[in-house]
Amino acid sequence: MVEQHHLDSADIDRVFHALADATRRDIVRRTLVIEQSVSDLAAGYAMSFAAVSKHIAVLAEARLITKRAEGRVRLVRADPAALARAQELLRSYENLWRGRIDRLDALLLEEPDAMASIPAPEPTEN
Repeated sequence: MVEQHHLDSADIDRVFHALADATRRDIVRRTLVIEQSVSDLAAGYAMSFAAVSKHIAVLAEARLITKRAEGRVRLVRADPAALARAQELLRSYENLWRGRIDRLDALLLEEPDAMASIPAPEPTEN
C-alpha cells in the first residue's frame, strides 16, 4: 500500500498540480537557493507581475513555499520539508511498482512456458 506521508489526497493533488508547471518549478528552484522578493522573481519571467503572483499563490496553497512580509516587500522561500514529503510519496509509488514488477518477473521465471501458451492476437484488416 502507498503511504501518504502526512499528505491527504487533496494535498497531493495540490502539490503535483503546482509542480506540473515549468514556471512554478523554476520558482521553487530559485527560492530553494535564496529567499527572494516577489518583484525579483517576477523580473525573471516574460510575464506580468500579476501572473507571477498567481504562480506564487498556487505554490503557497500547495505549501511548497512560504511567503512573509518585510515592510512592503513580500519574500518567498521554498519549503524543503514539503518537497521532501513529495519526494517520499514518489519513492513509495516507485517501490510499489518495483515490487509488482519483481513479483511478475518471479512468476514468469517460475513458469517459463506461461507466455508460450498465450495465443497471439489475430491480425486485423484495415
